[in-house]
Amino acid sequence: MQRLFCALILPLLLGACMAVQPRAASLDAAARDYVRLQLAIGEKEEGYIDAYYGPEDLRAEGKAIAAAEGLPQLSARVDALSGRIAGLQAAEPRRARFLLAQLTAAKTRLRMLGGEKLPFEEEALGLFGVRPALKPLSGYDPVLAQVERLVPGAGPLWQRVDAFQDRFTIPRERLQPVFDAAIAECRARSARHVALPASERFAMSFVTDKSWSGYNYYQGDYASKIEINTDLPIRISRAVDLGCHEGYPGHHVLNVLLEQRLVRGRGWIEHSVQPLFSPQSIISEGSANYGIDLAFPGPEKLAYEVRAIYPLAGLPTADAARYDALLTALRDLQGARFTIAREFLEGRITEPQAVALTQQYQLVSEARAKQSIAFTKQYRSYVINYGLGRDMVAADVERAGPDQAARWRRMEQILSEPTLPSDLRTR
Repeated sequence: MQRLFCALILPLLLGACMAVQPRAASLDAAARDYVRLQLAIGEKEEGYIDAYYGPEDLRAEGKAIAAAEGLPQLSARVDALSGRIAGLQAAEPRRARFLLAQLTAAKTRLRMLGGEKLPFEEEALGLFGVRPALKPLSGYDPVLAQVERLVPGAGPLWQRVDAFQDRFTIPRERLQPVFDAAIAECRARSARHVALPASERFAMSFVTDKSWSGYNYYQGDYASKIEINTDLPIRISRAVDLGCHEGYPGHHVLNVLLEQRLVRGRGWIEHSVQPLFSPQSIISEGSANYGIDLAFPGPEKLAYEVRAIYPLAGLPTADAARYDALLTALRDLQGARFTIAREFLEGRITEPQAVALTQQYQLVSEARAKQSIAFTKQYRSYVINYGLGRDMVAADVERAGPDQAARWRRMEQILSEPTLPSDLRTR
């Protein structure tokens, strides 16, 4: 009876395998077309591709497509590929869902490149998969009152806050040892929880004339190039912040895990290309910002900085706790940046007004406010990814409970899977 059963069931099993394998193979082919298409769009906008480390033949083919076709033709390719992938969802649902979300963002960006003006919230939804809930600026006045109590005195509040923070500026000649130490500590803390390939590495350099404070250029082969902008004086809190955000467990770790587990481990070539304007970015920026708190929970960041970073920077520690409390309070103002960005990008306020409001509600100098608005002009609704993304990742990870090991396990899942904002459990 057992042999008869096997004889009967074996053809059915083989038939099932034959039904699944072509679908998976077709999704692999669609993923290659996705990479080729994203690279073609990248030829139309400098900076659209944040990282690519896949086959060179696909890069060449993407360039050829871009040379031969305009934005309408590329948009039609997005529609056609989306239709193909939608028909293949049964094979690998999560993989297909990720690709479809990325293509929605590509379609949105092509509309924008074609001159279409989208309302801020619709732009953010189309590109990043999240519609931000924006508060009026007056909703942040209670936070300003709290900051006022931390930095009392005469004159504009932004001026007092900026002057106080300037006392914690790292001397330029000490930047290298300070950042080396901070990144090493971020790496050590991350390594206790997340196993990375032995060959993972990064190179760090200091640069100028940028609208951002730090950037990770992932090179593939488990390597990153990290750049730190020195246009404005760098304060001591930024050493650990940037070490975690750009490095461990931030962008570098995310990219290494995606390459190791998805590109190499599963052959999912789509993760070898990273378009900047896509749902990937809210996961990337949000996890990088929350990674600071995960690596240095509670009072540990301040304790480490006082013990190790302040001495390297040659700075006194008498007001370190007050500075840390101020930074915690300032985090509650991050949403004001989104509101200012919307009002500016939709033309309801001028650039000088946006700078003045940034000084008032972000409590920064004019130079830092101008850098912030320059970022908004360049990257538009991308600004939501840092604050809103952090809050979404934090809510998801902390659902694992107070145990740090459990939180790190959930964080590793987020970083190493095709995670979309809709996958985050925020309630």
